[in-house]
Formats: sequence, structure tokens, C-alpha cells
Amino acid sequence: MEATQAKVPKRRLMSLDALRGFDMFWILGGEALFAGLLAWTSWQGWQWADAQMQHSQWHGFTFYDLIFPLFIFLSGVALGLSPKRLDRLPMAKRMPLYIHSIKRLLLLLFFGVLYNHGWGTGAPTAIDEVRYASVLGRIAFAWFFAAMLVWHTSLRTQIFVTLGILLGYGFAQLFVPFPGGTAGVFTPQGSINAYFDTHYLPGITYQNRPLDPEGLLSTIPAIANAMAGVFVGHFIVKDHIKGEWFKVASMLLVGSLVLASGWLLNMIIPVNKDLWTSSFVLVTTGWSIILLAVFYGIVDVLKWQIIAFPFVIIGCNAIIIYLSSSLIDWKYTAQSVFGGVVNAFPSSAHGLAAAVALLLVQWLLLFWMYKRDIFIKV
Repeated sequence: MEATQAKVPKRRLMSLDALRGFDMFWILGGEALFAGLLAWTSWQGWQWADAQMQHSQWHGFTFYDLIFPLFIFLSGVALGLSPKRLDRLPMAKRMPLYIHSIKRLLLLLFFGVLYNHGWGTGAPTAIDEVRYASVLGRIAFAWFFAAMLVWHTSLRTQIFVTLGILLGYGFAQLFVPFPGGTAGVFTPQGSINAYFDTHYLPGITYQNRPLDPEGLLSTIPAIANAMAGVFVGHFIVKDHIKGEWFKVASMLLVGSLVLASGWLLNMIIPVNKDLWTSSFVLVTTGWSIILLAVFYGIVDVLKWQIIAFPFVIIGCNAIIIYLSSSLIDWKYTAQSVFGGVVNAFPSSAHGLAAAVALLLVQWLLLFWMYKRDIFIKV
């Protein structure tokens, strides 16, 4: 990990950082806003919004289920905006990027373990008691394999590989038998994913369940989320496309079609986050493309950048602020700084005020880093 102090006037599309920040906003404490609004106003509409801030219990889909795959999708967009073919370069010029990609993979895997065992407990010394599977680990693998494809294959090959991943993974879940189980079972204990995690995933699983939500098999289709981002990145930087609004309209249309195809596939393969089914990939990819189209239109076409600025602040240091949530008690910090202000509100508004304070204390730190051009990259 490195901290850079150099000024970088234009790192990527501002909409990319803004949407990444919007994505992280809900993890940092934004999900508590609707529960606070419900307690304060008693309007039942907030109850529906609050339900969207919870993961699906099993099959199904909520907005909160989108946060993780959206982040993977955006990492792919960044790859697609400036694709490089390394296989045509001499090895001496390739090595720095290879070393960086392997270092990034290992660092994110390490930080994922650190996050899993955070909150003052620390990773256990017994290696068989460590949970190796993690959110950051899945992001690492999806980005790494997407980068290898972008760096070494043609766009056509990338498309075929991505389709092959979705079809092959769906086929495995539907038809491949395994010892002690039945093909086509989509339950927490009886799926082929649970079999692989129980028998082949090193260390422990999440809460010692048979199935780890960031387990072995379900990491494979996450590569397709990243590759979908690569394809959208390719499309955005094409010069011969008929204007920026045509790009926005095209992304909205394609996103809607991909979303619809995911729900059609749901009749055969259920939309399920923990299994990361092929239908889940399509649904989350569809929503990811739609959201990027909206942010791209607002931020990079209309230039209403002031609206996106609070999210850009978060997006520029997204991974480090995510990791810090496992190492720093932000609720205690927010209470220490804004506790008096929170208590000054009516009791019915305490939850909302506490949620705002939690977000504000993290955002102020990120703003301080942004103003000093401190961007911590992995």
C-alpha cells in the first residue's frame, strides 16, 4: 500500500469515483438513515427503504445486495477505460505491471483476513482457525483475473470467456453431481458451493456455516461482474460513438436488457447473493450499468459535479475507509465528537442524528485527505 502526495488532476472519470463513493456511502453508515427517518417521522415508506438496506435472507434481491458486485463492476470499468495489451511487449516492460498486480492481490487478501478478524480480536495463530475468504479477497481475485484477460486477450476472447463463465457456472450448479449431494439444489447446506467450501476452502467459513458467502466456487462468476465493467469502460472511451448522450442512452438500454435477462433466468437459477448465481450476476450487472449511466450523465455530461462531490471524496479512498471500519470504532468516535449535538435533538430523532454524525466524522477525515492529495492505493 502506498500513500501519494502528488497532485493528480484527472485520475479517472469523475462519475466513476462518485459512483464508487455512493456505493461505499451505504456501508459506512448510510444504511441506518432510513431506520432513523422511520423512528423520527413514523412514515411507513421509510420501512420499505430500510428493508432495502438489509441483505436478502436467501433467494431474492435488495439494494444492499448490489453494493458488493457494484464495487467489482467499477474496478472492471477502470480497467476498460485504459486497456493495455501486455503480451505484445517485451518481458522487461511487462514485469512492473505483473509485480503490481500480484502485490495488489496479496495485499487485498491480507487485508481481507485482517477485516474478518478485526474489532480488537486479531487473527488467530492457528492457521486452520483463520477465515481466509473475504469481501476484499473476492474483489482481489475478480480484478486480478479480469486484468489478466484484458492484458493478454482480444476483446472478442474476453466476451467469450465471460459468457463461458456464466454458462459454465450455471451448468455446474444445475447439473454437476457431487459426493453426498444432488445436482440442482440451491440450499445453504445442499448446494455444490457448500460442498466445495466445506471440503476445499482452507480455514473456517463465515460463522462456521457449510457455505461461505465469499467461498470458492462463487468467486468465479464475480469475474464476470468485473468483465462487464471492462466492456462498459471500452464503450465509454470509444471516440466514434455518436455523442455522450448516445452513450448514456445505450448504457440505460443495455443495463435494462441485462437486468431483465437476469430475472428471466431466475425462473431456472434463482437470484441469490450467497451463491452468486449467474442470474445474480446479470441482475447486479444490469443495475450497475444503469447506475453508471445515470452518474455518467449527471457528472461527466451535464457537469453537475457539485452534486457528486461528497461521494467523490469517499470514492477516492474507498478501500482504506472500508478497512478502517473493522479497525476503528467509528460510533465511539462520532459519539465523542458529536454526542452533545445528537443528544440535543428530540429522542425520536436520536437514531437519525447518530447516523448522520457517524457518516460525518468519517467523511471529514476523507475530506482532509482529499484536500491534501492523499490517496491510498492498493
